[in-house]
Amino acid sequence: MQRLVVFLPVAVFAALVGLMISLLTDAERNDDLTRLPSPLVGKPAPEITLPAINATIPGGFSTADLKGQVSLVNVFASWCVPCLVEHPNIARIAELGTPVYGINHRDKPEAADTWLRRHGNPYTAVGADLDARASIEWGVTGVPETFIINANGVVTYKHVGPITQDAMDNKILPKLREAAGG
Repeated sequence: MQRLVVFLPVAVFAALVGLMISLLTDAERNDDLTRLPSPLVGKPAPEITLPAINATIPGGFSTADLKGQVSLVNVFASWCVPCLVEHPNIARIAELGTPVYGINHRDKPEAADTWLRRHGNPYTAVGADLDARASIEWGVTGVPETFIINANGVVTYKHVGPITQDAMDNKILPKLREAAGG
């Protein structure tokens, strides 16, 4: 009986670890966990009009701003740690010439302003989404999320989670070229 008391928790723990490893291995092999199906892909970007965060941040934008050129919409927040991780890659996309629009998700305006001043503001414009209504329209399930919009204003790609260097090189940049027709 004493052996069972000692062995049973160890066996259960080992079984759980094995199950988790198996699930993670299958997920990595079979699915891209950063690309969730989106009903928006292939459809016009949702109609939104967002106000500026405040008078000091280039401000506010609407769906009409997304037409005429390939652009990227990034949903972020100052309280979001993965948003800080991806921020250098968002800045790189802007440096490469793609207009990047920000939807500031459920953030305090002063916190968003401080965050953008501290880490740099790569956005063409940033809209304040205090009540998350725009995020809901875009089908956002959490931050960060990023969308690529073609020149016709159609969503061509959705990326869930931070844009890591691997995602940048193997997904985002190729999808931006594809959206541009190249």
